Amino acid sequence: MYKYFFKRSFDFLASLIGLVIFSPIFILVTIGLFIVNQGKPFFFQARPGLQGRIFKIIKFKTMNDRKDANGVLLPDAERLTSIGAFVRKTSLDEIPQLVNVLKGDMALIGPRPLLPQYLPLYNDVQKRRHEVRPGITGWAQVNGRNNISWRRKFELDVWYVDNISLILDVKIYFLTIKKVIIREGISQEGQVTMEGFNGKN
Repeated sequence: MYKYFFKRSFDFLASLIGLVIFSPIFILVTIGLFIVNQGKPFFFQARPGLQGRIFKIIKFKTMNDRKDANGVLLPDAERLTSIGAFVRKTSLDEIPQLVNVLKGDMALIGPRPLLPQYLPLYNDVQKRRHEVRPGITGWAQVNGRNNISWRRKFELDVWYVDNISLILDVKIYFLTIKKVIIREGISQEGQVTMEGFNGKN
């Protein structure tokens, strides 16, 4: 009942309230990133959602668009701005995704939406992560985030799909707050975030 009826209603109401509460922070971060990113405070990217349908995710833009002499983007670590680093460490870059939740592209809690190019790399079990709306946070995020292997992350995502409940979502919500406060698992060692998925790792 919760999974098919109440979860979406709760997500809509909670994200609306969240946008109102975080509006002062939203405005301040937008202004700061507008300045350091030459007028581009937001980052839009195609991601697969429910049943693999593609949508545009909205996040704060934490990296600039600096390129080398050949016109190729510099490595992520060199493009991460000081404001962007702070926004990422505090997970403030996720706030604009509340708009995605309002639109129905995402849920507050669910498997994180990954890149479209990963879709053909999933096995039949891993594909099940798309049986629910992707989330701003999820079971994998509170159990290692970017410090666990892709295989383990997908195992946790599918476990969540099979065990969705109000009690589990509340638990993930409070564990997420804890993770944000202690800033745990934000990046993999040697990476700004995490290495890409290749179907084997």
